[in-house]
Amino acid sequence: MLGKIKLGISMGDPNGIGIEIILKNFEDKRLFDFFTPIVYAPYKLLDQQKKHFGFQTNLSVKNKDQRFHKAQLNVIDMPMPKEALKFGEPSKIAGALAIDSLKAATSALKKGKIDALVTAPINKETIQSTSFNFPGHTDYLAKELEGKSLMLMVSDLLKVALVSDHIAVKDVSNLLTTAILEEKIIGLENSLKNDFNIQRPKLAVLGLNPHSGDKGVIGQEDYQIILPVVNNLFEKGHLVYGPYAADGFFGQQTHLKFDAVLAMYHDQGLIPFKMLTFGTGVNYTAGLKAVRTSPDHGTAFEIAGQGTANAESFRNAMFLARLVLFNWKEKNSL
Repeated sequence: MLGKIKLGISMGDPNGIGIEIILKNFEDKRLFDFFTPIVYAPYKLLDQQKKHFGFQTNLSVKNKDQRFHKAQLNVIDMPMPKEALKFGEPSKIAGALAIDSLKAATSALKKGKIDALVTAPINKETIQSTSFNFPGHTDYLAKELEGKSLMLMVSDLLKVALVSDHIAVKDVSNLLTTAILEEKIIGLENSLKNDFNIQRPKLAVLGLNPHSGDKGVIGQEDYQIILPVVNNLFEKGHLVYGPYAADGFFGQQTHLKFDAVLAMYHDQGLIPFKMLTFGTGVNYTAGLKAVRTSPDHGTAFEIAGQGTANAESFRNAMFLARLVLFNWKEKNSL
């Protein structure tokens, strides 16, 4: 039976839609039947945005050692910057505040003070500093939680994992090795088994080059790296197939025949995923020692402050975190 969990939430970029979608979700009091939410953010900032949007969400300010309120949005208070924050404008102040929130939430996760973590969107440019030199959440959490992370986009229609995520396209080919590809395939298979309770997952692997290389005519990676790895794992009993040319694979809806798809690079996997599920999908970081999810969208500076942000993806991220956590507990109890 799925029960209630202590859900940590990092606020994301305060100039984006992160705080709005957090508050908007907990306007629905039914969520408190499933979550005890704990947001790591300046209380004053959340209260300001609550009033700006006209929300009625009850906030309960806490220090680190106080008991959490089970039917209010708990806020672990953080220092409020002196500089003004403005909706829709990227700034180093906002980026630093987002990272302070992430670090506080991650620390709580490592100490067992929260059960799982949902991260609101950050701006990858403004978070960069001498104390934070990561492309984004995933790389930071992989280091802090000592895991081999796998970016896995999740929806009811499609699950897509990535061999390479936030790197330049020109570097993808150099990253693609037999060892890396095998690690990602096994990581995806293990995630489907352990996190999603799919006992015999069937996986599709996409090719790197157009037409999956046409047997070496258009690049060598598909024929020399991807195909041998897929064949080797299949012979060992893994239900893995490919490489498939990405355009025809999605164009013919072949993804419906598989439990998950492994794409070679970011846009190859994310474009079809977002076309099918945008606004409802979830970014799940598989391979960690703790559960972390996030919505499938960014800071949306262009609509920040307008009250029009869609909060469904964030809600789905919360419920996916809860589901994965309980799949873990069920597996460990056997």
